[in-house]
Amino acid sequence: MKITISKENYLKAIAEAESEGETVIAATLARWLNVSAPAVTMAIRRLKRDGLIEVSKEGHVTLTGQGREIANRLLNRHHLIERMLTEIFGMEWYKVHDEAEALEHAVSEDFEKRLVEKLGMHGACPHGNRVEHDRPEDRRRRGLHPLDELPAETRAVVVSVFERDRRLLEFLDSLGIQPGAGLELVNRNYDETLTLRIADRTIPLGRSVAAKVWVQPSTSEAYSS
Repeated sequence: MKITISKENYLKAIAEAESEGETVIAATLARWLNVSAPAVTMAIRRLKRDGLIEVSKEGHVTLTGQGREIANRLLNRHHLIERMLTEIFGMEWYKVHDEAEALEHAVSEDFEKRLVEKLGMHGACPHGNRVEHDRPEDRRRRGLHPLDELPAETRAVVVSVFERDRRLLEFLDSLGIQPGAGLELVNRNYDETLTLRIADRTIPLGRSVAAKVWVQPSTSEAYSS
């Protein structure tokens, strides 16, 4: 069985969507990969034929053991490339996801081993995300919460952000919202925005954006940008 770049992308998208707490159906993949519904239908047919996915009667798509192995291999490479770009080459954290998307299919096993030797396997990526399957319920068990769920007058430290939206990452960077940054949710406003204090600035933030930021509530009085 030939594993093409297209197959890898579909398997990785299934794993990523699951990590965001989504139930994966054909429409989910069309949205995540920005492809047409007929293209997704054909891809699902091929992946099911190859024993890489299972599709329930309701249309829910899940990875088989072999499919998850391939997805995890690609996710590991993506993770290592992101870390290489920031930790070795000093690239801005909000740029590395797109670069890793382009490079992950071209990395040889030998080069991947060298990256593991250099960086290790257990560090978080520049966006604070873990390489392993990490669903919202897993994050909550570790004491993390989406920023939009915090009560007013709560201090927290940013742990991770949704990394698959370059414009979102650039916007968050401009506000000083990135992994490791300290902040305070000052107020939850009537217009569905939040008022945050970051370093010496007070800023508004929409709840839809805040929902893509995971934080660890903190009692510390210290803030960092």
